[in-house]
Amino acid sequence: MSWHIEGTYFENCNCDMICPCSTSGLTAPADNERCNVALAFHVASGEVEGVDVGGLNVCIVADAPALMGDGGWKVGMLMDAAASPEQAEALGAVFGGQRGGPMEGLAPLIGEMAGMQAVDISYSDDGHRHQVTAGGGVDITAEDFVSRLDSTGKGVKVSGIGFPADTLAAGTAIASRVDVFGMTWDNVGKNSFSAPFAWSA
Repeated sequence: MSWHIEGTYFENCNCDMICPCSTSGLTAPADNERCNVALAFHVASGEVEGVDVGGLNVCIVADAPALMGDGGWKVGMLMDAAASPEQAEALGAVFGGQRGGPMEGLAPLIGEMAGMQAVDISYSDDGHRHQVTAGGGVDITAEDFVSRLDSTGKGVKVSGIGFPADTLAAGTAIASRVDVFGMTWDNVGKNSFSAPFAWSA
């Protein structure tokens, strides 16, 4: 059966600015010896094999080698505690890549699944400012760059990325703390990307 989800997302990694991993299609190394990244998704609407998953949030945390295309990622998933068992199973399969779609391409790069935890997740997005708290382990706020030379206020964007959307807004984290699944870091002042996303399979 088919599925579709759409909403908004943002991420924060420990690259200094405009992450070379994403902008090179995972063929250029990160700015540091390890890539430490958290991706937060708000599913505004969607259905997975007849299960309505709208209004739920998912946060993925990963530790990967500098050249992310080499694989061997350690990945953990935080699932919205508001999800029913059926919703959690459906979203877990989508974000784990088992249902096809964009996450399926990342699955071969994962060397260790650190687990999935159900936690209270709070997600907000006002267009240029993005915030997520997930249990006691994730607390990130990011802001998109808006050029003083651009009177439209649309913000700085990079295109042709493909995952999790073709065009991402570039920004930086003004608060960033992760301590979950044995992964701990603080990426304040480091790279962030954000975008609306729409996936289906």
